[in-house]
Amino acid sequence: MKKWTNKGDKPTRHGFGEGVLEAAKINSSVVGLGVDITGSVSMNFFADAFPERFYSMGVAEQNAVGVASGLALSGKTPVFSTYGVFSALRDADQVRISICYNNVHVVVGGAHAGISVGPDGATHQALEDIAVMRTLPHMKVISPCDAYQAKEATIYAINELDGPVYVRFGREKVPNFMDENYPFEFGKAQVLTEGSDITFFSTGHMTWEALQASEILKNENIGARVVNIHTIKPIDKAAIIKAASETRAVLTVEEHQINGGFGSAVAEVLAENQPTWLKRIGMPDTFGESGQPRELMEKYGLVGANIAQKAREILSRLK
Repeated sequence: MKKWTNKGDKPTRHGFGEGVLEAAKINSSVVGLGVDITGSVSMNFFADAFPERFYSMGVAEQNAVGVASGLALSGKTPVFSTYGVFSALRDADQVRISICYNNVHVVVGGAHAGISVGPDGATHQALEDIAVMRTLPHMKVISPCDAYQAKEATIYAINELDGPVYVRFGREKVPNFMDENYPFEFGKAQVLTEGSDITFFSTGHMTWEALQASEILKNENIGARVVNIHTIKPIDKAAIIKAASETRAVLTVEEHQINGGFGSAVAEVLAENQPTWLKRIGMPDTFGESGQPRELMEKYGLVGANIAQKAREILSRLK
């Protein structure tokens, strides 16, 4: 199995911005909407290249969703992005009615997701967005693991999908480790390492941490399978059931509230199809706080060493 290495740290928000730009080069119907933080969410890549196709809405996120829906109904392909706490939470009513109820093709970018936003603190750390977005009818939810995958997923979301799409990504630089040998396939999980003892189902930035945990356990003769689930909705049920049936336990890891998010989505699949010993790792029903990204990840146990320790605890109970 491939050994995963970091090719250089890069923010997933840059991958998103690069994807929007590349999609727009191919598709002249792509238009962008900004809400005064264009550079922060990397929409400036598109705005600089296609100023005539970019609309600055000011600090009016809810209005921007309505405009995006109208543009989609008029034959355009709108991309609207802001911090996830706004695009998924503040705008929840407008996304639900204007975009999802009408089932129009709008790509919504949820930036600054997770605790690793760092110094901006609880108000800007999107930790509930997966839970909200995955419950909305017609909405598709994508959570890429690195900048390369963010770019490929964004291009696909814009030019290949129909209906509402939510793409989740972060602020800080994270390891960039994917490559063209593992292409983005919408709705298909990626098995990154094999193992028969425990399966780590991961999404977003946590996939790298799951890989680190797998390496730690490998040195202890514990086989941890790492499955990257970049498409949370529709989720790859077959891959989840297969991995759970072939390993002794399952552990989900996400940079999100433990309630209602990615781990809950995996648990729903297993509860109905493959009852399995399962542990969820995520934010423990608490808001984030201001701090350095890595310090916060360590404090809340969202790092490889803690994932490995939780796996040991689960497996010790199954002896």
